[in-house]
Amino acid sequence: MENVLNLQDQLDEITANTRLLVQPERLEVSEQAVTDLFRSGAENRILSVGAKAPEFALPDSTGPMVQSSDLLALGPLVVDFFRGRWCPYCVTELEAWRGLYPQLRELGALMVAVSPQTVRQNDFTAGQHSLPFPLLADAGCEVAAKFGIVYQVPEFHQQYYRSILVNVPFVNGDESWRLPLPATYVIDRDGTVLFAEAHADFRVRPEPTEILDLLRSVVR
Repeated sequence: MENVLNLQDQLDEITANTRLLVQPERLEVSEQAVTDLFRSGAENRILSVGAKAPEFALPDSTGPMVQSSDLLALGPLVVDFFRGRWCPYCVTELEAWRGLYPQLRELGALMVAVSPQTVRQNDFTAGQHSLPFPLLADAGCEVAAKFGIVYQVPEFHQQYYRSILVNVPFVNGDESWRLPLPATYVIDRDGTVLFAEAHADFRVRPEPTEILDLLRSVVR
């Protein structure tokens, strides 16, 4: 197996650099938002292992509709929900999956990444980061809501995003300020959820190598 850097180490490096560059009072805004989201119990409401995953049909960044049922007819499916191209943690996670995608395909599995971004924004993301898997546009987080991972960005955090020129309404094409918890699911061919992980803290993500190990154990 090729030597792959630990994803969480890369994310922790982003956090460390951010703390060096951003004023403490501004960092406190994000810290408070994370704390509030965790205390809301958001992580406890996600669609869990053993549940039946909802079927979905969403437009790819290249235009065509992609149906989960079609993908599951071919093999197990990894579904990665990410917030947007403006999130360095999300981009780093997607790039980690880019490096491991050949191994995932060798196991007979497929992958899609889902965000509330517009199709155009997903197309920018796929091109800029050379992503080999489909990026699907989930307008208004409707599919993410079925997985139990949607939250409303509070007003004080909206103001923070605006102050750092992260224009979520423009990127998403609506004024809802709804985002998904960063989440990763593995769905078996019969629609059963084999793996489910989502975090109120956007700086924490599951290791892709852990998911590959799971797929190795279930490939038949």
